[in-house]
Amino acid sequence: MTLSDEERAALEFAALEVATGKVIGSLHRRHRAEEFKKFLIKLDKEVPADLDAHLICDNHATHKTPAIKRWLLAHPRFHLHFTPTGSSWLNLVERWFAELTNKQIRRGVHRSVQALEMDIRNWIAAWNTDPKPYVWTKTADEILERLASYLNRIPDSEH
Repeated sequence: MTLSDEERAALEFAALEVATGKVIGSLHRRHRAEEFKKFLIKLDKEVPADLDAHLICDNHATHKTPAIKRWLLAHPRFHLHFTPTGSSWLNLVERWFAELTNKQIRRGVHRSVQALEMDIRNWIAAWNTDPKPYVWTKTADEILERLASYLNRIPDSEH
């Protein structure tokens, strides 16, 4: 699910703890490597130091700049995994963004970006009081089988 420009202006980055459903969000007005690095620093502080952090990211250039690569080299417990273009459904935090959009943002009236940001902060706080992990309803084999079937039907899929 894609976010509107207004929503994107308020919340750029979020991490979903797959096992518990807890979300760590970071609000920024811009979507640059500088803001992504701030988000990584926040995660480094909030994720227990004895855990590796595997982040599923889209292929946005923000995630691949030399500054980010240097930061990742200095913080080897962080591992970035990139989804193929058009495959945001593989990233469960996108499901959370859809809930945020449908249950909070679209229902609210935001007279300013600050009001929108407050709604998002409140949503994250409320969500984290009783987080729920997302559970795939299909097995990996069922998903891959359906994907292979789809790719065989479309031209130029190289399958």
